[in-house]
Amino acid sequence: MSLIVFPAIDLKAGQVVRLAEGDMNRATIYGDDPAAQAMIFADQGAAYLHVVDLDGAFAGLSVNGDAVRAIVERFPGHVQLGGGIRDRAGIERWFDLGVSRVVIGTAALENPELVRAAARDFPGGIVVAVDAKDGMVATKGWADVSTVQVVDMARRFEDAGVAALLFTDVGRDGMLKGANIEATVDLARSVRIPVIASGGVKGIADIHILALHAKDGVEGVITGRALYDGRLDLAAALSVAMAA
Repeated sequence: MSLIVFPAIDLKAGQVVRLAEGDMNRATIYGDDPAAQAMIFADQGAAYLHVVDLDGAFAGLSVNGDAVRAIVERFPGHVQLGGGIRDRAGIERWFDLGVSRVVIGTAALENPELVRAAARDFPGGIVVAVDAKDGMVATKGWADVSTVQVVDMARRFEDAGVAALLFTDVGRDGMLKGANIEATVDLARSVRIPVIASGGVKGIADIHILALHAKDGVEGVITGRALYDGRLDLAAALSVAMAA
């Protein structure tokens, strides 16, 4: 199975941005038309998108609904969405809008039964975000750090029917330090759930190495800033992901 490459579109006040280490005060604006950005990625060959409602992640309430709707209506592939999805109504709202998968982070730690019920009702549609700061799970837009270890949280959902785990090394996100490949692969080998890598991708080498670990359970990789800054060519990344 080949690695899935998810170009990232992070939304803040309706604009396309990237944060440094998840800090809302360290946002770089890359555009004010998220749907147009989605189509740029589609034209380069992307079949999947990872969209994050940053305002929702921090406030626990979506404020970028119109932007998400525009992306879903125009992008011809699959849209995976996260950020502030912490109750059943929020989950249903996004599926009704047409997203393919929703990502649940904070609520997965605080209300695991919500995830289990949603995974039963929306087969293949629920992704659990496991965001790590020094090996511990971070929540509420990475503003809080729990006392739960990443692998322990991941194992809680092994029999829940979730589609994937989205593993983010918060300290690397938006920093172009390189993906935390060792931690990603270790997690993938420790659980029976496919793992998506996120945070720090800086170039084609990261894509190539992660693609080699698809056999270990690494399902995909999310990349944002490297694409926007021109350090990674999406078409080349997709080609490498397919060839490994």
